Amino acid sequence: MSSAPQPVRQPARAAAAAFIGTMIEWYDFYIYATAAALVFGELYFPSHDPFISTMASFATFAVGFFARPLGGVIFGHLGDRIGRKKALMTTLMMMGIATVGVGLLPPYTRVGLLAPVLLVLLRVVQGVAVGGEWGGAVLMAGEHAPEGRRTFFASFAQLGSPAGLILSLIAFRAVTSMEHADFIAWGWRLPFLASALLLIVGIVIRLGVNESPEFEQEKRLKRTVELPIAEVFRSSGALVALCIGANTIGIAGVYFTNTFMISYTTQYVGVTKSLILDCLFVVAIIQLVSQPLAAWFAEKLGGARFLKFAALCAMVSPYPMFILVQSGTPASMIVGIALAVVCMASFYSVIAGFVSGIFPTHIRYSAISLSYQVCGAIAGGLTPLVGTYLAHRFTGQWWPLAVFYTCLAGLSLVCIVALDALKHRRADAPDALLTR
Repeated sequence: MSSAPQPVRQPARAAAAAFIGTMIEWYDFYIYATAAALVFGELYFPSHDPFISTMASFATFAVGFFARPLGGVIFGHLGDRIGRKKALMTTLMMMGIATVGVGLLPPYTRVGLLAPVLLVLLRVVQGVAVGGEWGGAVLMAGEHAPEGRRTFFASFAQLGSPAGLILSLIAFRAVTSMEHADFIAWGWRLPFLASALLLIVGIVIRLGVNESPEFEQEKRLKRTVELPIAEVFRSSGALVALCIGANTIGIAGVYFTNTFMISYTTQYVGVTKSLILDCLFVVAIIQLVSQPLAAWFAEKLGGARFLKFAALCAMVSPYPMFILVQSGTPASMIVGIALAVVCMASFYSVIAGFVSGIFPTHIRYSAISLSYQVCGAIAGGLTPLVGTYLAHRFTGQWWPLAVFYTCLAGLSLVCIVALDALKHRRADAPDALLTR
């Protein structure tokens, strides 16, 4: 009797598919974030007070984060039961359809309260899709990786975030150069409608990647479980809680230095929308370059040691950032934001491979999705709101915002230290609890 053929690893193709797929999903997510900062307050939450409109707009942004744990649970279950690839194809289609729907949505002046209600519903669909996307993309890249290279290959899924940001900034930079009336009337919709083309590209690319070889082995050995999420809580609840905290600066930092910084600089520093978008575009390119370098260096230094160093740097970074941003000049703003972003992005690049190595294969999708998305709901969803409140409450003072950012990075540092202390419980190889 011949043995079953061994699953074929496709490290380069899986990493490329993870990168391009997450790039498309994050493009969709970021154009919503940019529109929330620039236009949704005016179109869907009109008010005599710009602060109220901005807060309402960012609240819909937060709703997408609160939906992400639901997506993590649903698609974590599907990914651990029927396969990573099928789950990822579904999340990509959901995100594309919801994003195009936002681009077709009529404003408040035409349909009244129905407009913000539909906007929130579409945002929930986006949140569920992203909630299921991240874990699957990380695992498809990491589980196809050559032995000992999980950290580097999993980082390609993380690379989709700055790439998606670059695409979203290009799209919005083009439309914000229009006359304001045209931008508000129809120009802002173009980046959302363009998502339909990206959706087709993403589907074609992902169809060419085999299922995760580690999942195929679990299925062949009949080691999948009926309720992966229940097994996660039963065997790994404490590790999940620490992973939630560990992800904080990698998630919250993105939306602090991008989404919140757009509204902060335009409302409190007095720069134009086009200027801050240009600055963030340059910073996003710096992030795109720095992330794979950070992942490569982390393989040499050790994941936990590197993450501790990156978190410490992130704790210090907001102070020079705000000092430089306050000047309002393009060069100083780029340098200031880039300092914080490089520290945050270095952490973000490595945390995916580190966290995915903590859990055994048969519950890995559910465990890492739950930890990442719960953190996303809390840290990512609330960061722009808290930042907006602090900026309004302490008008003209940047230090409360810097302290807030330091606390976010400090939480990640504490949790990484704790996870490293519990490394005897980690599962860096499939279904093996290693001490190393």
